[in-house]
Amino acid sequence: MADIFPPQILCVFGSPRKGGNTDVLMDSFIKGVESAGGVVHPLYLRDMKLFPCREIHACAKSGECVLKDDLTPLFESLMEVDAFALSSPVMFYGVPAIAKAFIDRCQSLWARKYVLKMPVATGRIKDRKGVLLSLGGSKGNKLFDGVKLTFRYFLDTLDASPWGEVLLRGVDEKGDILREKEGLAEAEALGRQLVEALLLELKEDGSGG
Repeated sequence: MADIFPPQILCVFGSPRKGGNTDVLMDSFIKGVESAGGVVHPLYLRDMKLFPCREIHACAKSGECVLKDDLTPLFESLMEVDAFALSSPVMFYGVPAIAKAFIDRCQSLWARKYVLKMPVATGRIKDRKGVLLSLGGSKGNKLFDGVKLTFRYFLDTLDASPWGEVLLRGVDEKGDILREKEGLAEAEALGRQLVEALLLELKEDGSGG
């Protein structure tokens, strides 16, 4: 596999809290990705100047968002990477405001795909993969329903499908994640498995880079 360019994974840190539980969970996932030879592109939403979608609908004509902020130069990466990972706490049974703003701004890619019939996945892999890492303080059966639905349809816009997830209940206060040894190990293993799956796919279709 030496001739295959390493899989590129966009890792989106969706929590407003720096060093919080989902950050630690994502770090474990990244450890697995890098140990298997994958390349990580981290995206810390809380550090970005990020406008919410204003429903201008100009993107329906051009496939491009007219709002200019820190997300503007990243749309190309969103179309080129091989896979995605999102870490997100559950807030009111959904993703945090900064994560939702990021997802909503991908309306321009939705318009590109469904209105203008233009390609969204412009990299080597056309049916891309997504990993969700999420946790919350509640232990309710429907705790992750909102987050999972939002992530699923975000991925659909990106020509990607849910591929794996680590979902942890009863994790709330900062540092609670450190007692979730199995969950952290699961996230690390998932990172390795994702890269292995991508390498196999790239080898089989000959699109190494």
